[in-house]
Amino acid sequence: MSIMPVKGTGKCSYAGCVSDLNRMCPVGLQVRSRDGRQVVACKSACSAFNSPQYCCTGSFGSPQSCRPTAYSKIFKVACPKAYSYAYDDPTSIATCTNANYVVTFCPHRGR
Repeated sequence: MSIMPVKGTGKCSYAGCVSDLNRMCPVGLQVRSRDGRQVVACKSACSAFNSPQYCCTGSFGSPQSCRPTAYSKIFKVACPKAYSYAYDDPTSIATCTNANYVVTFCPHRGR
């Protein structure tokens, strides 16, 4: 999926990911088909484990205590323009206002 702002103000940049996350999803995050043969979705570590460490909540609820995990690092490598955890780096933050957006499902891998 990709999101491209059109005629906005502020930090307006492309956001999205063209990687097949199901194909590279770690076992602990996989949602498999009923017959178990294929990965049909990939959960976030927060959704999979419901732990403050992965959800950046409780004692992990600040940029100083919530750090990238092995899981978020996998997704950051696969999708460098996407936000991979609650306090991801500034390269993934877009502060675009007064824009229209073009949302594309299944974009080409050229980005």
